[in-house]
Amino acid sequence: MNRKQIIPLFCGLLGCLCFGGGDWLMMYGNPVYHGKLMWLTEGTMQIAGWRYTLAMVLAFPGIILYGTALFSLEQYIEGKKEKKIYCILNTYGLTPWIALHLFYLLILYVFAWMNGNGYADAALPVCEAAAEFWSWLPLLSEILMAPPFLYWFYLQIKGKTGFPKWMAFTNILIIYVIMYMIKSCLPKSAFQLGFTNGLMSESMFIWFVIMIVWLMKGR
Repeated sequence: MNRKQIIPLFCGLLGCLCFGGGDWLMMYGNPVYHGKLMWLTEGTMQIAGWRYTLAMVLAFPGIILYGTALFSLEQYIEGKKEKKIYCILNTYGLTPWIALHLFYLLILYVFAWMNGNGYADAALPVCEAAAEFWSWLPLLSEILMAPPFLYWFYLQIKGKTGFPKWMAFTNILIIYVIMYMIKSCLPKSAFQLGFTNGLMSESMFIWFVIMIVWLMKGR
């Protein structure tokens, strides 16, 4: 095992802690909600501004660390063409991460600020209107984020990486589906809300751990 192969994946773990920590900071609280959006809750309206600021600040090292880990996987891909396609998809896939983070943070902060500064009656309709107006952003972000992971699954199942074919079924998207099912079984609580918001980072963390363990065992 080459340490240089493992270090980027540990960077990925740190990226998960940055993004995942921000996801929990911006959502952990009383899960009761009164409108159309389950994330505009009684808990989020009471969250202090510094938590939203910290969540946004953490996204910057988070995306750099994610990129370090994801681009490092190129070394395990066989074939120059496949390497190039993977890197291009990764570049596009990483683009929306901070934009999506900012989308939720801005609406959540406005929701909390309006509720705490005499505009409680208008807070919910204003924030729901903003979320509806920009509703295409989360969808577009998810469309851009998925291809590199789908392509990685394809490469693994075809035996075009240094990993065994069976590891295709440890793909981040499969882990995400499993984690989503676990989330659905949890009772409504502040923990469930934070866990739900951090699903992608939590799934990525598990994915990186699986690869690290396999590499440390000597491939």
